[in-house]
Amino acid sequence: MTGKPQEAAFVQPTGHPYIVCVAGICAGRPTIKDSRIAVSHIAQLYKVGDTVDEILQAHSHLQAAAVYDAISYYLDHQPEIEQEIRENRLEAVMAKEGMNMDDRGFIHFGGTAPVH
Repeated sequence: MTGKPQEAAFVQPTGHPYIVCVAGICAGRPTIKDSRIAVSHIAQLYKVGDTVDEILQAHSHLQAAAVYDAISYYLDHQPEIEQEIRENRLEAVMAKEGMNMDDRGFIHFGGTAPVH
């Protein structure tokens, strides 16, 4: 017996055929089915003006329909995905984890840069 039926129990459908939430993949956030590409990643590319063709060039393993569905999911769930994008910005992660960046751009844990 393979692990596939057990794995399927952790897949939460979303109402979008190419978008799923899978426990243990991207913290259970919406991703493109059979990938680790988060909807929020596709949304960020879409928001800066990348076309579907450009997204497919960068992620050649994806189908056009999956990228369009990710964009559709983003538009249907914009507040949720925008929140996810905000939470994953470098500044937010640094503040949450107590990190800081020194003048040279090095990130340090514990809120203080080492003394040289």
